[in-house]
Amino acid sequence: MRLDGKVAVITGGSSGIGLATAKQFVQQGAYVFITGRREGELERARAEIGDNVTAVQGDLASLDDLDRLYSVVREVKGGLDIIVSSAGFVQPIPFEQVDPEHFDQTFAVNARGTYFLVQKALPLLRDGGSVVLISSTAHLIGVPVYTTYSASKAAMRSYARTISASLIERRIRVNTVSPGPVETPIIDVQFPDRETADHVRVDMAARVPMGRLGRPEELASAVVFLASDEASYITGADLPVDGGQSQL
Repeated sequence: MRLDGKVAVITGGSSGIGLATAKQFVQQGAYVFITGRREGELERARAEIGDNVTAVQGDLASLDDLDRLYSVVREVKGGLDIIVSSAGFVQPIPFEQVDPEHFDQTFAVNARGTYFLVQKALPLLRDGGSVVLISSTAHLIGVPVYTTYSASKAAMRSYARTISASLIERRIRVNTVSPGPVETPIIDVQFPDRETADHVRVDMAARVPMGRLGRPEELASAVVFLASDEASYITGADLPVDGGQSQL
């Protein structure tokens, strides 16, 4: 029970890496608050997780929704030990076709939303807590159709350094996990049909030295490690979980 008695907020907890993380957190003894934009998916995730979970519908890009989330956390548990920022927005668009609306939406969720997710938690976040930001190997490599996404994920990597330095006296650790290609629903929503998405899956797997996509559970295990006391001497770091994509 590596997270016994801990209270955690997990954004994007209705699917993919966020849902897998919420499940493992509960298995390891934590109580989790999961968020997501779609009420139906969020309720299905809550039922799938079972016990020790509260679902709070909301958009990471909305500061009012963040205030409401932390109001629920305060009412139900009174405090917080762990934050996992897993919600994200991604839309593949060639550099020359990016418009201001796409740029602003990407940064509103991935960069601005993540920043205020952590900042607004400070009155509730207990000393000695842990923050894990789900970045991406996109901030380490150049992919032409992900210019805005990559830059927003680079911002999250930067937060791990600057926020951890800001909170060091409170012993609050801030780290990032950078996934490579992972088998999650976010692949399907980026493309017009399943056939195209499956073709992209094959191409992604071919670019990974281990020859396959990652599983959400593999990413969740890395998050559990960084959130637990086993990582008590790690802060400001980035942990690529990518089958060697950014390392080999």
